[in-house]
Amino acid sequence: MDSTLAKGLTVLEWLARQRRECGVSDAARALGLARSNAHRTLQTLVACGFAEQNAETSAYRPSLRLFELGTLVGAAVDVAARVRPQLASLAADTGETIHLARLDGAEIVYLDKFDSPLPVAAYSRVGGRAPACCVASGKALLAAVRPDEAALRRLFGELQAHTPNSITAFDRLHVELVRTAERGYAENREEWRLGVCGLGVPVFDARGEALVAVGMSVPSIRFGRAQAKAFAARLLECARDASASLGYRLAGPANHDDKARSAGRPTRRRIA
Repeated sequence: MDSTLAKGLTVLEWLARQRRECGVSDAARALGLARSNAHRTLQTLVACGFAEQNAETSAYRPSLRLFELGTLVGAAVDVAARVRPQLASLAADTGETIHLARLDGAEIVYLDKFDSPLPVAAYSRVGGRAPACCVASGKALLAAVRPDEAALRRLFGELQAHTPNSITAFDRLHVELVRTAERGYAENREEWRLGVCGLGVPVFDARGEALVAVGMSVPSIRFGRAQAKAFAARLLECARDASASLGYRLAGPANHDDKARSAGRPTRRRIA
C-alpha cells in the first residue's frame, strides 16, 4: 500500500466530514500527524484541486470537486445491485422472503427480492407497491423521515383498513413510527395481508440518508416473539453491511443500530 496516498486520502476524508474550515493544527491533532506533515498534505490537496485555502485565515475546506465526483459516482451506482450480496446472504441464512424497497410518496416500491424456498412463504413482486403505513419496509423509511402527525395526514389523506390489524388512526401511526425509530427496526403484524408479518430496517447512503429499506416477509406461523427478535437482529446486521456498501460510515463509536434508532437525524429530511 502507498502510505503517502493513504495519508492524503485520510486527510481529505477528515476534511470533507468537518462542518467548518480547519487549520493545520486541527488536522494534525485530529489525525495524529506532525504539523509539518499535515501542512504538506493539505497543500498537496489544494494543488490537486481537492481542497481550498482561505487567503485571510489560512484555514482549509474541501473543494466542490468532491461534490462533482460524488455526483458522478452516485449517478452510476445501481443501489439494488450494490446491496444484492447482503440480501442474498440474509435470504440464505433465514430461508424467508427478503426484499429491497424504496419510499415513493405514500407507498413503497419493491426493487429486488429473494423468494423463500419453504412450502409456506410470503409473496411480493419486484415493481409491486404497498401502502408505506402497513408494511415494515415502509414504516422503517417513514420513521427515518420522522414526520409529525400533521405531515402524515398530508401524505396519506386517510388511513385505510386492509386487515383488522391495520393502523387507521394517525396518532397511533405516529406512535408506531416513534417506536420504530427507538428500536431501529419496523414490524408489520398482519397489517397488509392476513397471515403475513414482516420486519424492515433502513439502509443509509454516504450522506446519512435512509435511501432504501431491507425487508423480510414471514408467514405469521413462523413469527413468534422469539423468532421475530432473532430475525430483527439478523436484519439489522444485513442493513449495516448494505449501508457500508453504499459508503455510509459513522465517525464515532456508534454503530448502525444506533443510526437506525436515530431515524435519520443528520439530514432532518421531512415529508412535505
